[in-house]
Amino acid sequence: MAFFHQQGSRRPVAEINVVPFIDVMLVLLVIFMITTPLLTQGVKVELPKTESKALPPNQKEPLIVSVDAEGKFYLNIAEKPHQPITPRVLSQLVTKHLSAEEKRPVLVRGDKNSNYGKIVEAMVLLQQAGAKSVGLITEAPKEQIQQS
Repeated sequence: MAFFHQQGSRRPVAEINVVPFIDVMLVLLVIFMITTPLLTQGVKVELPKTESKALPPNQKEPLIVSVDAEGKFYLNIAEKPHQPITPRVLSQLVTKHLSAEEKRPVLVRGDKNSNYGKIVEAMVLLQQAGAKSVGLITEAPKEQIQQS
């Protein structure tokens, strides 16, 4: 706060300097604009369209293995979920997480253009890693979405 005397007046004038506040707000705005696109997770997978029931909302976050169109595996709980992992690493990570939480749902997101054998391979790896049941993630058809 700065105190100044006006010409001909003996009273001090108090002014608040807002320039530093504006600078901080602009820096925060830039930081948020840069980091927001990085927060979106997931691998680009075109899901097959089928009718199915949604998961109950009270379940724990599911362990999701994604198989892209090229047949590469991705795991949502891996250190870098956007980078493909080998089947061996997938099996090790799933075993580690399922031994800690047995009731965690396990799901597979397979691109509709991927090799069916790769999706089955992911399911077999998950069952060998200790998953009691493995579900498939699909997308609702457009007609069903419009009726809802």
